[in-house]
Amino acid sequence: MGSVPRSPPPAAFLVLLVPFGVSSGYVSVTLAFMLAKAGMPTAAVAAIVAFSVWPQTWKVIWAPLVDTTLGAKAWYLIGAVLTAASIGAVGAVAPTLNNASILTILVIVSSLASTLVSMSSEILMSYGIEDARKGAVSGWSQAGNLGGAGIGGGLGLFIAQHVDSIWIAGTVVGLLCLLCCLALLLVDEPVRSTRQRRYIDGLIEVFKDLWSVACSRPGLLALLLMLLPIGSGGAQGVWSAIAGEWQAGADTVALVNGVLGGIASLVGAVAAGFICDRMERRLAYCVFGLALAAVAIVMALLPRTPAVFVVTTLAYALVLGACYAAYSAVVLEAIGRGAAATKFNLLASVSNVPVAYMTDTDGVTHDRFGTNNMLYGEAGAAIVAVVIFMLAERLSRRKPGRAESGRYPS
Repeated sequence: MGSVPRSPPPAAFLVLLVPFGVSSGYVSVTLAFMLAKAGMPTAAVAAIVAFSVWPQTWKVIWAPLVDTTLGAKAWYLIGAVLTAASIGAVGAVAPTLNNASILTILVIVSSLASTLVSMSSEILMSYGIEDARKGAVSGWSQAGNLGGAGIGGGLGLFIAQHVDSIWIAGTVVGLLCLLCCLALLLVDEPVRSTRQRRYIDGLIEVFKDLWSVACSRPGLLALLLMLLPIGSGGAQGVWSAIAGEWQAGADTVALVNGVLGGIASLVGAVAAGFICDRMERRLAYCVFGLALAAVAIVMALLPRTPAVFVVTTLAYALVLGACYAAYSAVVLEAIGRGAAATKFNLLASVSNVPVAYMTDTDGVTHDRFGTNNMLYGEAGAAIVAVVIFMLAERLSRRKPGRAESGRYPS
């Protein structure tokens, strides 16, 4: 629907998505650990982490604005600067129970700012990458998302544990987000038909594109897949709060849920992107979701030792990276090019609903029924969800001779 710019290297999107991942990682790793250390109950910590996710379920509301005004690069710069500033502000507030309300507000602001980073990056991906490489670019982009969450969060916690001034951690992580703007030099600004002289004209075109996806079989199946708790990784948001059960200290949490976890997620995402270009992408998403459930079950069965915590949480991060890459590949396959930010974020908003409610559910289940039941519950939810999707996919198949009108609807 618009002219296709030069095809950028997929690895550029690893860098571009780092601020988006850093925003959530700083909250789920650094802030969560510090709050738990201050004596806040696990359910309360999980609730604050969940507040960083809920804005991601609303972002489709302002996605048309990104689709129809300014350029993708301009929106990226705005989002990266605001994300950096909000993370710095979170780092400047003492992580105590008395400051929970202020921290919650700042967490929400940071999450809102990060949506501009993801939306603008998604526009650049959908216009600049040909269909055959969308699995690969999905892998690299989710490597940036999850790697940023791990590396940014771990770096923040490491700094917070080894300096006297807590604001330094947020400042350093915020500067990391700003440096990622340099990757914009590797991509071209796409020409989008939804950028009209009159905002209302562009908005009408956005909703026409959105309706075309909503009415297609790939779009409907992708929407269902995003609603189900498959590969949602809810436990990732509570690792820092429950690490003490495995006798894992602050440095271990920072290393495993930080740098090493980020590398594991990166490897899983890139490998999954390669796989998703070579098999049916919805099936790949389900397979990786079942693998994540298996990791949770194994973690519940093994003894509580620091070594087990390291190995199982790294395995969880590896498979979660694969799940996120497959999710991105499914969405890019379904949306085509027109109104990319709105269509991508309709599905992304829906996909964050199970992430948020599984994080909340895991926190509550842990406090009421213990860690093992939390892990078994998350695994059971994923298994049931895969069965539901497979039944829906089979029932939705068309009769022979009535094939879908193209693999990548626009």
